[in-house]
Amino acid sequence: MHDGHSKLHHWLSQHRMACFALMTASFVLFGCLSLDLVKLVSANASLLGAHGWQALQDGGLQQLLELWLSAFAAIAAYLLFKLCEHVLVHGLSYRRR
Repeated sequence: MHDGHSKLHHWLSQHRMACFALMTASFVLFGCLSLDLVKLVSANASLLGAHGWQALQDGGLQQLLELWLSAFAAIAAYLLFKLCEHVLVHGLSYRRR
């Protein structure tokens, strides 16, 4: 691992079928987590904007935080997808020395 890559990158490079399976799972997870996320965040923002403090007390803030956590999880799934994609494309494009 002299090339500066992480242990995860190295492991994925050594286990291409697992990398492909992980890439597929992260793609599906990203899709599930991001489905309608923009509409839900927009609706939550409208609720908070229209009803202010009362909406916050009625769970609007908790819902907003949960939506942000979903967005962070979706981004993490996307980054894992991109890492796996990079490993697989690099492995298919370049010969080992």
